[in-house]
Amino acid sequence: MRILDRYLSRELLGPFFFCVFGFTIVLLSGLLFQLTDLIFVHDVAVPTVAKMLLYRIPATVVMTLPIATLFSTLLAVGRLVQDNEMTVMRGSGVSYPRLIVPILILGLLISISTYLASEYIVPPANTKFENTLRRIIFSDGVPLVEENVFFHGGDDRYFYIGEVDTKTRELKKILVYELGGTGFPNIISAHTGIFHDYVWVLFDGVYQELDEDGFVQFESRFERMEIVTEQKGEVYLGNQRSVEEMSRRELGEYIERFQRGGLKVRSWVVEHHMRLSLPMASFVFALFAAPLALMGRGGRAYGVIMSLAILLVYYVAVSVSRSLGINEVLPPLVSAWLVNSLFFVSGLVFLVLSDRWY
Repeated sequence: MRILDRYLSRELLGPFFFCVFGFTIVLLSGLLFQLTDLIFVHDVAVPTVAKMLLYRIPATVVMTLPIATLFSTLLAVGRLVQDNEMTVMRGSGVSYPRLIVPILILGLLISISTYLASEYIVPPANTKFENTLRRIIFSDGVPLVEENVFFHGGDDRYFYIGEVDTKTRELKKILVYELGGTGFPNIISAHTGIFHDYVWVLFDGVYQELDEDGFVQFESRFERMEIVTEQKGEVYLGNQRSVEEMSRRELGEYIERFQRGGLKVRSWVVEHHMRLSLPMASFVFALFAAPLALMGRGGRAYGVIMSLAILLVYYVAVSVSRSLGINEVLPPLVSAWLVNSLFFVSGLVFLVLSDRWY
């Protein structure tokens, strides 16, 4: 069995690394076409664009790992079936569920690696990419602030900007959290605002103070409010973080902070659960695809077609499930794990029936 385990592992790893490399090159090529505009339109130095391309490699590789696992499983097992090697292995009296144990273990290891990379490697790399892009855009006179970002504004003050009008440089859907000790934060919300040097000017908003139990003990509306900071707004905007630039742990901290202030952050809660469920796609794909590969005698053509069909169904279902969670049709935890659960259960059923099929 050790010989068979090593043999199956080698059969899987060959196409797996080839797929990771190939899909990464394809995805980065699309990004490269976009980044070339920075060279010709914004006169950005070629080494700077090359660095930005390198910063995107971790996120791209993490995206390709589940896809590569699916393709390599179908291709590896499909080749063994087509060349009748699987018949020989099964003829030795070993059940198919036992034969694919190394494939499942590799799928689980890939899932764990995907999670660790998305937690500790991808966010810092994305931050470096986005900060470089922000500096380029800001040097061209366009507001540095982006939509749907958080950033620390000094003095235990946190900003969230919902929308940005790049033509008028107006900020919309602004939330400011002023933390004080261990209690609940003071909350400032404004429909619009602008920033200039050391001053943030907010318009048409509400100021709230919360008591020890989180209830509003003081509330006041305002037409205009000025917040003076110790440093220029550009300095604080360098700390802004989009969701893609946060680890799952950091996103959880922001969710807790905003929920304490009574803000609904359902989309972020769904994303928080997705950060754990999506990396598990590699293991789920290995479990789901390995039994299906027994049904195909077409070799690589069957593996490619089946992979594309499974990917289409899976990611469309994930998008729908995510939308249902954000729109409060499903609980966030359920929406994040629903598709994985369905594929996992289906894979188990197929695996139990695999000895009858083959």
